[in-house]
Formats: sequence, C-alpha cells, structure tokens
Amino acid sequence: MSGPILPGATLGVMGGGQLGRMFIHAAQRMGYFTAVLDPDAASPAGRVSHHHIVAAYLDAPGLGQLAETCDAITTEFENVPAPALARLAAYTTVSPAAASVAIAQDRAAEKAHFVACGVPCAPYAVLETPVQLAAIDEALLPGILKTSRMGYDGKGQVRVATYAELAQAWLDLKGVPCVLEKMLPLAAECSVIVARGADGQIVNLPIQRNLHREGILAVTEVYEENMPPAQVASALAAAKSIANGLDYVGVLCVEFFVLQDGSLVVNEIAPRPHNSGHYTIDACVTSQFEQQVRVVAGLPLGGTHQHVPAVMVNLLGDIWFAGSASDGEREPDWMQVLRHPQAKLHLYGKAHPRHGRKMGHVTCLAPTLDEALAMARAIKRDLGIGGADDL
Repeated sequence: MSGPILPGATLGVMGGGQLGRMFIHAAQRMGYFTAVLDPDAASPAGRVSHHHIVAAYLDAPGLGQLAETCDAITTEFENVPAPALARLAAYTTVSPAAASVAIAQDRAAEKAHFVACGVPCAPYAVLETPVQLAAIDEALLPGILKTSRMGYDGKGQVRVATYAELAQAWLDLKGVPCVLEKMLPLAAECSVIVARGADGQIVNLPIQRNLHREGILAVTEVYEENMPPAQVASALAAAKSIANGLDYVGVLCVEFFVLQDGSLVVNEIAPRPHNSGHYTIDACVTSQFEQQVRVVAGLPLGGTHQHVPAVMVNLLGDIWFAGSASDGEREPDWMQVLRHPQAKLHLYGKAHPRHGRKMGHVTCLAPTLDEALAMARAIKRDLGIGGADDL
C-alpha cells in the first residue's frame, strides 16, 4: 500500500456472513464501494454490497475478479483458505495476511505461537498419530479434545475424562489432527479486540466479559470495572503481544479463560471482528467494523472510548422455535425488543433460522449497568431466551 485508500475506492471482503455484512455497512457509511466473494447467492453481506461475486473461495476466476475490482481486501471468517488470501495478495492489498490467518486456522500452530509470545495457555498436547496418542500424559486428563482445524462455536470438541474416552473420541473424530487441552477450573471468560495497522500502531477496545451456552456466545457485558484492573492489564498485554508477534495487520480478537485463582490463560484467536465486539457499533466512538475499514484502507485508527454500559444478547435461531412443537417456525415478536428505547436490534438478513444459528443480536444501552442488565433480562424472557436469571 503506497498510501491511504480514501473513500470512493472499493473495499472487498472474503466471506458473506454477518461479520462481512457489518463490515460492508461500515465501509459504505464512510463512502466506499464494496465487493463480496461468497459462494452463497443469498449471503447476508452479498445482498447489501455493491458487487457480489458468487464463487468458491479458491475459484481462480472469482478471485481474479475480486482482485481486479478492489483496492484492498479483508476477510470476515477465519476459515477462508489462506492460499486464497495469498493469491489475492499478489495483486492487491490484503489484510490480515495469509500467514496470520493460517496460524489461527490451526490450533497446534496457534498454541505454539502463544508459547513463543510468552502468553500462558492451558497445558496441551498435539495428537496427530497413534504414537502421539500412546504417549499422551494422563496429567492432561480430564481434558477437551479439539480438532486442529474447522472448529467453532463448540463444534469439533469432545470432553474426555479418561484415556479410554480420549482414544474413542479421537476415533469418533476420524483420527484428524487434534489438540488435547487440560480442563482448568474456570471462573469466567473474557475477550479483547485489538486493531493493528501496517505501521504497527495498535489500539484496543474495552475488555469484554462473556457468557457462553453450549459453546456459543450468549451474552457480553462491557462496562467500567467489569474485570479487576490486574486482569485487564494482563489481558491487554497478552493480546498486544500476540498481535505484535504475528506482525498482524487487521482486527484481532483474543479470547481468554479466567481461572478461579484470578489468573488468565489464552483460549484462541480470531483474525477478524468478533461476536463479542458487536456492542461497539452502538456503544463506542469507533466500532470494530469501522476499525477494520480503517486498517484495510491504511487510515489512522479510530478512538476506542465507550459511551455507556452495554449488554449484548445473541439472538439464535432457537427463538424462532420457542413455542410448542406444533407451532413450528414463527417470527419472534420484535416489539418486545423495540419497546425499549435504548435497545438496539440487529438482524443479519439470514433467510432460514436453525437451532444454534446466529440470526442477530440486541445491544442494551443504559446510563448504569443495573439498568442495562434489567433490560437484557426482560428481553430474554420476552423472546423466550433461557438464562435470563443468570445476568
């Protein structure tokens, strides 16, 4: 990139999901033209973009058309093939780089990077061969067996308590490369989103406290002092070390486990904006998606101040089936959200709800945390989302 790419140029994104859709909205609001490459002709991002190239991620003509159309390109999910990003980078600016995405796509490489950066992670072992299975240290049990590639939202993960369960779980996973992580006594989960420019400038958004259900993010709470200062400092230092170690250019989310003794261990990274950062659209000076636009275009990074406490509630496809079994699929009563003047409803434009599928989110904003939590509880109960009393 010889200089900043200013509004009026075209920015592209690999992937047409909701993260791509929100990137497209941010880019268009700033005056950019946009392009999406995604094989789904009805993809959420493709439906709102100026250009939608309907092609597989490794389709050479499709990649050529995207490169020819765009002044710079990014990605909206970590499983876009790294070779596709490398091919695009031969013709135009691409961030994050293929090498960074490749590390995030492989849990073994990811863990090795954490170790190299001096960032604590759970004790683990790589499992790729029967010889490695036989050599597993049983001190890692009970643990969680995770596929090295293509796992997300709790998929490709099996809890194992004994060596026999481990062996069977690996067999059930078809013997694909895996990582076994020791289960640790968890107190909470949190995440940090950083944006890093090609010049090395790096900023962080406020630390996010997260609640997961069945491996899928359910609620994010972000407010002043949501975590003890020592934990915040540790998480920020670790996230920046990981990003700097990758020479990363883009928006990066680093997820952490908070242990019962108060210490942090890094769980994984996502080389893109993240579900836990959606509140930034409504609550911060610069959303994670505008930061992504700024990085891709080589612009100065935006301010990260948060205006008010925020509680973000995920809307999964389950609530379309919240009635009795005989009711089948039905549209949720959105008036139960919209009656709250400070609730911000975001729906992702997905045509077909499924159980566990992320269909949208609601950000509850209020002058105080208690008011934001009360609003979130009410919305969860009214929409039939479980766990309202956990907030």
